[in-house]
Amino acid sequence: MRIFLGVLALGLAYLLFWPVPVEPVSYDPPKGPGFTGEFEENTALEGAQKVVLPNGAIGPEDLAVMPDGTVYTTDLDGNLYRIDGDQPELVEALGGRPLGLKAGPDGALYIADSFRGIMRWNGPGTLETLVSEIDGAPVIYANQLDVARDGTIYFSNSSDRFDAETMGGTKPTSVLTVWEQSDTGYVARRTPDGTVEKIATGFVYTNGVALSPDEDFLLINETGRARVHRLWLTGPNAGQQELFLGNLPGYPDNLEAQGDGTFWLAFASPRVPSEVLMPYPFLRKVLWRLGPKVRPAPIHRGMIMQFDADGNILRTLQDPAGGLGITTGGRIVGDQLYVMTLDSDSFARLPVADLPPIRP
Repeated sequence: MRIFLGVLALGLAYLLFWPVPVEPVSYDPPKGPGFTGEFEENTALEGAQKVVLPNGAIGPEDLAVMPDGTVYTTDLDGNLYRIDGDQPELVEALGGRPLGLKAGPDGALYIADSFRGIMRWNGPGTLETLVSEIDGAPVIYANQLDVARDGTIYFSNSSDRFDAETMGGTKPTSVLTVWEQSDTGYVARRTPDGTVEKIATGFVYTNGVALSPDEDFLLINETGRARVHRLWLTGPNAGQQELFLGNLPGYPDNLEAQGDGTFWLAFASPRVPSEVLMPYPFLRKVLWRLGPKVRPAPIHRGMIMQFDADGNILRTLQDPAGGLGITTGGRIVGDQLYVMTLDSDSFARLPVADLPPIRP
């Protein structure tokens, strides 16, 4: 009996007091809308062609379309691929963990590297770091970026508290950040003269960013609160931030401007049932101590949606069976819709002719 009581006491002490990195913040999320109404379930993505990366590579997180039509993606190990042909072609091993990709007006490829910051690549052997710190503090989790016509770079830093490189990678670090609900994510910009400054702060896991066609506002995905913000850059509301899309059915990942005034947003996961514990920081800390098998995790249920500059949902494409894994981004290139993924060995392509019609 004494042994049993001793083991019980040790177990309780572990659950109550064992140090863990997460320090949960109380948050009472609105009930998610589910897959109804504008987000009504469909299977539009289930027939998409999977394009497998070579040599067992995984993690084609984002894509960039260059001025000459070349399309690039990267993988978990920092390899760069050309992907506009029948098979992906390895271009160069860049290292790090590239996430967001964007073509710049100078014809270079700009990269948000979660380990190293903001990079520029203009051909093999030319990779350079543009931003690795702000005001003396390192940029520890660069995620996505967009580049204005004058060369100004807008980029997100998902967390100023958890470093993806030292915390086991971007996926576990994203789960940790969202579970904690710490609001240290921010958006910054680098102007052509090299000046870097934060322009919006206080986000729970900042993710995708995209400029409007007139570059008068920036859309910002806040993954941890399942919503999108609009930050005005010019005009009478310059510097003001407002909610653009709220209480979404999933956690938004990358955001891509299509170039026709519309945007594509990918959901990494639908809202998870464990959100019911968000108002209870103590219970969330106890659950984290129970280990990876019971901690919250993304649900494989692919979904991307297209919307316009007024926030009208134009169409959603879904993969309820989860065959694509975690969807992270989408964009139409030529006659194909590309759908990117976080930890799969492939991305997907779907003919534009097979897409559901845009809502009137």
